[in-house]
Amino acid sequence: MYKNVEKQMKFQLKDLVAYQEGQVVSRTLVQNEMVSMTIFSFDKGEEISTHAAGGDAMVTVLEGTGRFTVDGQVFVLKEGETLIMPKDIPHAVYGEERFKMQLTVSF
Repeated sequence: MYKNVEKQMKFQLKDLVAYQEGQVVSRTLVQNEMVSMTIFSFDKGEEISTHAAGGDAMVTVLEGTGRFTVDGQVFVLKEGETLIMPKDIPHAVYGEERFKMQLTVSF
């Protein structure tokens, strides 16, 4: 089920993706018909434009600060904070500063 990560090893999720200047970087850990789990890094000012997901999307900020706009409502999340973005509701993600997040989508 898990891919792109070693099993039976202790690690921190935020260490699975590095920052790259001017980019959003992702590393998929799980992808199937029931769930998707991905770790992202955002350089400051980088974004994922407005879109909708086919399942409920839960994000947890692992490092830094990110801005999440969900159906027009803005949420600023810092390390350790979590937000659930409902299925089929438009949302966008913006790097207020460099930040990393875990995204889990349940279908």
